[in-house]
Amino acid sequence: MKSTAIILSAGKGKRMGTTVSKQYLELLGKPIIYYTIKAFEESKVDNIIVVCGKDDIEYINKEIIEKYNLTKISAVTEGGAERYNSVYNGLCEAKQCDIVLIHDGARAFIRPDEINTIIEETVKHDACVAAVKTKDTVKISDENGYIKSTPDRATVWNVQTPQSFNYNIIKEAYENIIGRNGERKGITDDAMVLETYNPDIKIKLVECSYENIKITTPEDMNMGESILTGRL
Repeated sequence: MKSTAIILSAGKGKRMGTTVSKQYLELLGKPIIYYTIKAFEESKVDNIIVVCGKDDIEYINKEIIEKYNLTKISAVTEGGAERYNSVYNGLCEAKQCDIVLIHDGARAFIRPDEINTIIEETVKHDACVAAVKTKDTVKISDENGYIKSTPDRATVWNVQTPQSFNYNIIKEAYENIIGRNGERKGITDDAMVLETYNPDIKIKLVECSYENIKITTPEDMNMGESILTGRL
């Protein structure tokens, strides 16, 4: 079965507080997006589609693909106004694939072996999401910020990416969501798109590493550097 990875690199990352988009900031002398793409290069994924801002397409081609001799990237395409638009643009670029993995460009520390496991699990289950079991007790609040309930910690997971799906199933779900203006509000990841459109399909949680963080704030840069240094 052929697999395609869609790497989302169109976000601006306002919480980072920099003029440069977070995925293009450097860790140990290389852009964050390089480490993200490199992990998929070294995995069993057949090809990679990068979705980025229109003004960043030339940068991705010259400063990432050519500079680091990355060979699995089949397309660099423009993102949309919202995350779901960018994902859909990537899905439209994907051709002749059975499985599609959707991944945040700023989540640079996924390991190739974890990607391979997620592909294998998607062959079995049609829909899989990288995740880790929560380390903390989680509280559900009411609208005023008071504790309403405490879910069983054994059943609570922190969801990551990649999120991986049978291509036809997720493409159909996104096409449906794109046409539902009012029902897109509150959708924060790809699993929720499928949950909303086709709740009968079960989505398998695949346990990955706590190192698979998303670079979002300046503090994450320090943690990311520590992760990379430890791996070296």
